[in-house]
Formats: sequence, structure tokens, C-alpha cells
Amino acid sequence: MSGSIVEAKVKSSTTTFPVYEIAPTEDLSPTPNTLNASNNQFNESKEKQKLGHRRIDRQGEVSYKKVPTNALMGAVQLGITNSIGSLANKPERDILMSDFQEILSVAFPSEGSIQTPSHQYNDFRFKTYAPIAFRYFREMFNIKPADFLRSLCAQPLRELSNPGASGSVFYVSSDDKFIIKTVQYKEAEFLRELLPGYYMNICQNPKTFLPKFFGLFCYQSLGKNIRLLVMNNLLPQTITLHDKFDLKGSTYKRYASKAEKAKKSPTLKDLDFNEIYPDGILLDQAVYDSVVKILERDCLVLRSFQIMDYSLLLAVHNLDRATLEEFEGEMNDGHEGEGNYNSQDTISSHTSLIRLEKWKRIQAQFNSSLSSAEQGIPAMNSKGEHLLLFMGIIDILQRYKLIKKLEHTWKSILHDGDSISVHKPDFYKNRFQKYIFQTCFKRSESGPPTMKSSHKFRSLVQSYLAMRQSPITRSNRSIPTSSFAIDERDEDEIDSRKISIDHGPALYPSRSSLSHRARKVERLFASSAEPSDVSIRFNNTESFVK
Repeated sequence: MSGSIVEAKVKSSTTTFPVYEIAPTEDLSPTPNTLNASNNQFNESKEKQKLGHRRIDRQGEVSYKKVPTNALMGAVQLGITNSIGSLANKPERDILMSDFQEILSVAFPSEGSIQTPSHQYNDFRFKTYAPIAFRYFREMFNIKPADFLRSLCAQPLRELSNPGASGSVFYVSSDDKFIIKTVQYKEAEFLRELLPGYYMNICQNPKTFLPKFFGLFCYQSLGKNIRLLVMNNLLPQTITLHDKFDLKGSTYKRYASKAEKAKKSPTLKDLDFNEIYPDGILLDQAVYDSVVKILERDCLVLRSFQIMDYSLLLAVHNLDRATLEEFEGEMNDGHEGEGNYNSQDTISSHTSLIRLEKWKRIQAQFNSSLSSAEQGIPAMNSKGEHLLLFMGIIDILQRYKLIKKLEHTWKSILHDGDSISVHKPDFYKNRFQKYIFQTCFKRSESGPPTMKSSHKFRSLVQSYLAMRQSPITRSNRSIPTSSFAIDERDEDEIDSRKISIDHGPALYPSRSSLSHRARKVERLFASSAEPSDVSIRFNNTESFVK
């Protein structure tokens, strides 16, 4: 019977089931290829609609354990507000061992109670795990209760559309400082078991790349238990991140998928990193030694808890590329306005201001007493471009127990056992460190970097100026063809310069005009013009290195 697959919806009292019928058609007849393609599309669509406990219905609404994420977000904000507020009545004291096992539970009826306000959600119960211990952790990282509540509860949270591999739901605070992540029961219980050791490590090593945990909560409603973990947000939102990687040191299936690479800000993997940075990322000797020391301590702590399958989240901000992008943006903005003629004076002044402002911001970060790896680690690539790195260890709640042992055994039969991600904690730690210390990061032996990358930037600017003065480009301009004659005065009088425009038919710039531009570009990028440009970041890393 010829026909096409048509989807119908059958509703029961509890569940909605998709049913597939054969609808007759006149001209179309199914072939094995079309049926297989339809089945594949259905399977792919089904995988996208369902990932772990996360669901997306036909209207695009997201739910977790059949609880709409919007309602979950509002209930969680109510619970956190009540939990943090109740701690204000408890005096500060040293942490006791019993504090790590304490659980505070409060009921939130929809009509409200003496302790809780009324709300529009279903009745729920909100649990806070180890409230005294997490309060101490927040104080260690200089997070005040008022600031914590303002970040998480003053404005609606932003749900990330990109779920984790396990189907977790991620919320980001309005100021991008914190992330709320749903975790499984076993992960939450393991974290509670981990807290005493985590507390000891934080006290001994306050500078760490391990996640910073600020709260563990549980939402209970209609027989559902949803556990949520509050952590620091590693990735800054105020600057452009040109590359982002999830690095484990393994090679099996460590390429990002095509779907991931098609995203606006993809998270790439180990083999992608090897292609983009074949020579690794260069760190100053003191910075490299400090990074190695911190990571070795962190990995030792993870090894002691039999933790593996963690990874290093590495985000890269390319300062030189960002400067060039801002420069081109300024140029394009100038072309849109009628009568805005982009003389060399405008180019040089705009570029100098952009670069000077960027370097001052970096200098302020590293001179601050609060400067740390969270504010960016200075680095360079093999091209001599200056980078800022933001990184931290993530996914540390996976322990090498029976299920992971079986997974390792099964994959080792099919593939090289040393190349797969899941492995024994000892081997995983050594492989992870070897990759990070030898392939990912490399010690710069040449000392503080020079102005090498500025030559490339200078050549790009000169090429851009030449292109702007080419006959084809000039003929395509909306303004009349003109040749620029610039008054040569002192640099201090740049704002008072006057541009005389000759509306003659000249198609090529004069020799004097080209030489003037060349002299201006040379002065712009002369090493003596801004002697502290590059040395600022690399000579002021004492707070991070110590």
C-alpha cells in the first residue's frame, strides 16, 4: 500500500504517546531508502526532544522530571531566598563535622505560611544541605549573603539552551557570576561525602582550579526530587571568547561533532585543540610553574577520592584579534555616516585608544589584590599573539566504581584501552597531567614576550589602508572620489587637524600621501610609543604566581 508516515497523537490520562499511521496517497510510494531516512529523522528528533530527565515538548517548552523549568526556577529562587535569609539568625562559628551532614527542610504551601510567602507554583518542600558549611565556603571566596541573593534571586535566571551530556538543566544568574546545575542523586550524595575533604583542600590551597561550590539544594514536589548545585561561572561574559575547549587527555572520540561546531560558541575537544594549537599555548616560566603546581595539587585531591573522567574547561580570549575586530568595527561605523572621512588621524587615534584601554584594564586586573586565574592568565600562541586564558576543572563528581569499571572493560575490548576517557584514577591523573603540561601548555623559554605580534597587526593595518586606496575600492564608495591632503602638525594637535578634500578625478594616492601614512603607522606601532603595552601583563603576575 502506497502512503507516507503521518504522526497522530493519542492522549491517555497520564501520558502522551506518539502513534504512526499509514495515510494513503495517490502518487507516492515508499521505498526502503525513504523509510529508513524517515526513521533516522524520527530517531534524531526523539533524541533532541529527550535527553536524560530533560524534555522539550512540541511547543518548545522545557521540563525536567516533568516539572516546567520556568516553574522550577521560580520555586528555587523562593527557596534560596528563605534559606540564605534564615542563616542570618545563626551566629558565625567554626565548622563542626556534624555541619557537613545537616539538612534544613522547609515546606512552601502555595497559600503561604508563617515562614514562607504565598506563590503561584505547586506546593513544594525545599531542602538545604550543609547550610553552615556552604556559608563558610562563600565567606572564603568573599561572597556576601546580600550579594549572593542579589545575583540569584533579584532577577529571573537565564536558562542555557545547551544541556550537558547527561541532560542536566543549567541556569545562569543575571550577573553571570553563578551557575545552578541539576545533579543526580548519586552525584549529590557523593558531593556531601566529599565536602570535608573539599573543605580541607580549600583551606590549604585557596588558589585552585577545582569548582567552587556555593550551595546544594533539593526541590521536592509531587513525588519528584530535583537536586541543584550552585557553582561559580568560569567563563566571563563581558569579553569575546575566541576558542573554548573541554580537555581530558584522551583521544578516542575526542573530536567535537558537526552539530557542536555549527554553534555560535562551540566547545571543542582534545583533537580539535591539537589542530588549532599544534605548538600548544606558551606561558611565561613563572606562570607555567604556578599553573603546574596548582593542577598537580588538584589532581592529587581528585585521585585520593577515586575521581576520574574530569576535564579542563579552557577558554581563550585573543587580545590581538579582539583589537583588530574593534579596529575594523570602528572603520565600518565611520563609513556609514555621510561625510565621515577616515583619515589616517582617525585610524591612529581610534586604534591607540582601543589598545591603551585594553592594556590598562589588564594592568588593573593583575595589580589588584584580588587578581587570580579567574581574571585571566596571560599567554601567547606560536604566532606571537597575546592571549588571556580562563580555565578550571569541571565534572569532578564521577567516581571509579562498578559501572565505570564495567564501561572501561567493555570499551577496552573494542578500542585501545589507553585512548578511551574512562580509566583508573591513577592512570587518568597521569595521562591528564601529561597532556596538559606537555601538549596543551608549554613553558616560554624566551622570557617576557616582545612586540612580535604587533608587526603582524601593523601589516594588517597597512594592507587595509592599501585596499581602501585601491581604484576598485575607491570607485565603490558612496562619497565622491577624493584624495586626502593632511596637515602635518604635531601629534598633540590631532583633534584640531583639518582635512582638505580635492574632488578631482585622481584614482591613485600621491607619493607624499602614501609616505605620510607609512610614517603615521610606524609611529603608531613604534616600540617606544607604548613601552608598557606588552610588559604590563607579564611583569605584573606576582599575585597569581605566589
